[in-house]
Amino acid sequence: MFRYSAFVLSFYSVFGLVSTSLAQAPNDQALRQKAQKIHEKALTIDTHGDVPTYMVSHTDFDISEEHDAHKTGSRIDFPRMKKGGLDAMFFAVYLGQGPRTPEGNAQAKEKSMKLFESIHKSVKDHPDLAELAKTPEDAYRIVKSGKRAVFIGIENGWTIGNDLSLLKTYYDLGARYMTLSHSSNNDIADSSTDPKGPEHNGISPFGEKVVAEMNRLGMMVDISHVSDSTFYDAIRLSKAPVIASHSSARALSNHPRNMTDDMIKLLAKKGGVVQMNMLTNYLITPKPNPERDAAMQTLREKYGNRSTLTEEEQKQRYAELSEINRKYPQELATLQQVVDHIDHIVKLVGIDYVGIGADLDGGGGVTGMYDVSEAGNVTLELVKRGYSAKDIEKIWSGNLFRVMKEVEKVAAELNKPAAGGKASTNSSSLKSR
Repeated sequence: MFRYSAFVLSFYSVFGLVSTSLAQAPNDQALRQKAQKIHEKALTIDTHGDVPTYMVSHTDFDISEEHDAHKTGSRIDFPRMKKGGLDAMFFAVYLGQGPRTPEGNAQAKEKSMKLFESIHKSVKDHPDLAELAKTPEDAYRIVKSGKRAVFIGIENGWTIGNDLSLLKTYYDLGARYMTLSHSSNNDIADSSTDPKGPEHNGISPFGEKVVAEMNRLGMMVDISHVSDSTFYDAIRLSKAPVIASHSSARALSNHPRNMTDDMIKLLAKKGGVVQMNMLTNYLITPKPNPERDAAMQTLREKYGNRSTLTEEEQKQRYAELSEINRKYPQELATLQQVVDHIDHIVKLVGIDYVGIGADLDGGGGVTGMYDVSEAGNVTLELVKRGYSAKDIEKIWSGNLFRVMKEVEKVAAELNKPAAGGKASTNSSSLKSR
């Protein structure tokens, strides 16, 4: 597969950031060379990046220029993707949960469209660097031409409010998955972290229509962030495999946001995939940091729901968050701990059901992969642990693309004319009652 000639040099530069213990290994050079070849050959994709939120709140941000993550807080741009050998990424249309009212739903649609617009603009303004992708075939073609492939995913079903027809609108704009809920319950489903507890005991009647329409369109159902009951409902309802676009294993870190072994086994049985998150709080239990906790609580109380903030307020919030991170740095999980979660899933269900969804610019980033320029370190750590080239190619994209193709196949079947020549029901015309 074609790569930029700068890749080889940047690969060694990136891999210079790995742990001291690895750097001292006697076969260090052989490992690096092996990892380089595997990383160069594989099509690498991260299924969850929140750079659109950063682009909207920082209108002066140029994704075509390389930025310093430690100075700006930005962890994704096209030059750093190239440097890290990261071929593709799902840019997230993310909304924190807001008011579930006609006015709130209208605001959700408006903000969603602005995020879609920012993604389309990022590739339109830099046609030499990136291109929008909607299928695995698109990704292979784009990467072969030397560019980054940009997919789109939706994080939080609140983007559609209670208007089912918006799924088709967003699908046509390029969205290929939607996370049913985020940190709070919505009209579709219960969240894993809503302080009020369950509202629907899983997926609502409207949510059942949403899953059916996503199946019909060929949009992947994403169960990251949802409650356990919602997960089991999604598995039961979806005719296609589901994904966890950025999740971790609860057996290694007991957080309600993570997936239990039973959930992972069932998702794998249904042909889905868990894309490994890299957000510290979901990977480990951080050491107590009362000063940081107090500062973060003050920040939350000051700004409330990010989805209701103006662009200027969002920019100010980012600045204050950066200052908190400077004064009270968070203990980060390590890339080795990320791969511990991958190891756990592989031992539990096999190599075919795990991938990478780092959640960069959304809180993700660990020691060893602080931003996209360090993506090559993932491959090196996997090589260190004995994963084969075939295994690593599956983790980076093969497993996710298999699911995408199966979702497309299910959609094609659902859209076949019924017996007698009548077309199947188009559920996009349905509305919640």
